[in-house]
Amino acid sequence: MSFIGVPDLPLPGHGRTLERLRGLTALGRADLAGARLGEGHADAVAIRAELGSSDASENPAGERWGVWAAAPDSVRAVHGPSGWRLTGDRPWCSGADWCTHALVTAAAADGIRLFAVTNTAPTAGPLDGTWPAVGMAGSDSRTVRFTDAPGHPVGGPGAYVDRPGFWHGGIGVAAVWYGGALGVADKLRAAFAKERSPHAYAHLGAVDVALGAAGSVLSAAADAIDASPSDNQHRLALRVRATVEATATSVLDRVGRALGAGPLCQDHARRVADLTVYLRQSHAEDDLEQLGRLLIREDLSW
Repeated sequence: MSFIGVPDLPLPGHGRTLERLRGLTALGRADLAGARLGEGHADAVAIRAELGSSDASENPAGERWGVWAAAPDSVRAVHGPSGWRLTGDRPWCSGADWCTHALVTAAAADGIRLFAVTNTAPTAGPLDGTWPAVGMAGSDSRTVRFTDAPGHPVGGPGAYVDRPGFWHGGIGVAAVWYGGALGVADKLRAAFAKERSPHAYAHLGAVDVALGAAGSVLSAAADAIDASPSDNQHRLALRVRATVEATATSVLDRVGRALGAGPLCQDHARRVADLTVYLRQSHAEDDLEQLGRLLIREDLSW
């Protein structure tokens, strides 16, 4: 796995959110699979700080955190004399072997809770053969099996999704997508070391327009988060993610049309495959439906 460090980024909503988003964008531009791990670590640090985890301010050197929150009911949490214990198989755990610790959602008697868990055998470990991916293969997003794993609660029932930072994190993912789109566009820009066809110049111009719009949306989102860090930014996050997804999709298409198949048979193929898979963290039309319903239900204006 190419990513071996962890990013040191400002927390969202503390006046330096744009710096945070730019850091995530830089990670995505350099290496999307590595950025998936870096984004997860940065999100875990922010979650622990927001929910008041007792060790959130310490972050010892060498700890590498993930946020493994897919399919919450796939892991059960039981409280007993020795504290909380987690059991079950959690899919889509990026950094399954890389992470030393993870924030894991689990179903408890009082609802879905979030727990800090140490990712070590025999109580936690990835299952071989559960990530046969091509795109984002380097993110090692295998299923992790928890077997009576000790867990430290982080916040109360429902706190993971109810906090304002849930949407800050969603915007952070979009910043990584944006970095991935910049990386794909870099391939097109580099091709102009020699004269290209008029159509290629047109594609380059269109890519610049799309990237400029997405970058502006991310910058505005950072300002909005810092101005009102405790607000529910559900609508903002949906708009930002949909905008960046559309931009990245357009960039993938235009770069491919401008350069043809050649780069896709070489090193560019991995970046295209990684970004294509990563963008599917978007829920596509489901997210757009949510956005439309928010506009009507809450009588929001443009």
